[in-house]
Amino acid sequence: MNTIHNKSELDLSLFHRIDINLYPLFVAIYEHSSITQAATMLCVSQSAVSHALQRLRLLLKDDLFVRHQQKMRPTPFAEQIYPQIVQALALLQQLSNTQQEFNPSMVKTLKIAIHDEIEPLIFPKLFQHFQNLNLDIQFLSSKLDRKNIQTELATQQIDFAIDLQQNYGTHIAFKNLIQDQFVVCTQQKTMGKAQYFSAKHIGVSSRRTGILLEDFFIQQHNFSRQILLRCQHYSTALQILASDSHAVLTIPEQVLQHLSISENIQIFKHPLDLPSVNIGMFWLRDLDLNLRHQFLRNELSSIFA
Repeated sequence: MNTIHNKSELDLSLFHRIDINLYPLFVAIYEHSSITQAATMLCVSQSAVSHALQRLRLLLKDDLFVRHQQKMRPTPFAEQIYPQIVQALALLQQLSNTQQEFNPSMVKTLKIAIHDEIEPLIFPKLFQHFQNLNLDIQFLSSKLDRKNIQTELATQQIDFAIDLQQNYGTHIAFKNLIQDQFVVCTQQKTMGKAQYFSAKHIGVSSRRTGILLEDFFIQQHNFSRQILLRCQHYSTALQILASDSHAVLTIPEQVLQHLSISENIQIFKHPLDLPSVNIGMFWLRDLDLNLRHQFLRNELSSIFA
């Protein structure tokens, strides 16, 4: 005959009445036989211990301790429950310590939202780095949606977003990983300031409207350019560039290094002294002290140091 073992069920509705701090106090009085010494050990006032003991007496419906010859002696009921309380507190302490411990082998997934054009700069190095650490991690790369970055980080749908530096609000932290510079691609043999601003430009953006980053920088120099064509990917722009001898493409240099370039395309330094392009990781500030997250941040930073 099979024996069915009934598990004791917790009545969670009772826990709102339980103050866990009362039980270490009980143990301290029991082991020191003194309210004064218990207060010293717990770094609280003697009055606070006396009031807390009174609350515990009401909760457990027993005197728990009686004064005898200047010492607090446990009642029979206190002697009965003391081992159980010590065992329960030891288990809680063990659980708390377990939460504070961390081993890299505990990391099983790494979820990153990243822009299509930036992914080739990040993921090959990231994958190789963690492979060298011999960690069994599943890597998940998803399309970056800037409108939902805050929500996805806050709900931990993703661990990080990797994108151009920008302001996602005070709850989102940023650390730079890659510093890049804009260069100019064209079939033309020379490229000066006059040629650049008289040329037909190809712009690249995943957004339907809005100013491009390089145009934001260019306008700070009191210049503007005319966009002939706006497409979603630099690979598309380079194909168009290979068939149009007058077109010009402005592109981050490290992004360009991961793309196929036609032999007839020349690469020039941008004629204006444009600021660097910062590409980095974003994360939820609430996770700053999370040991798993600290480990991942440190590893990502070391890859691109």
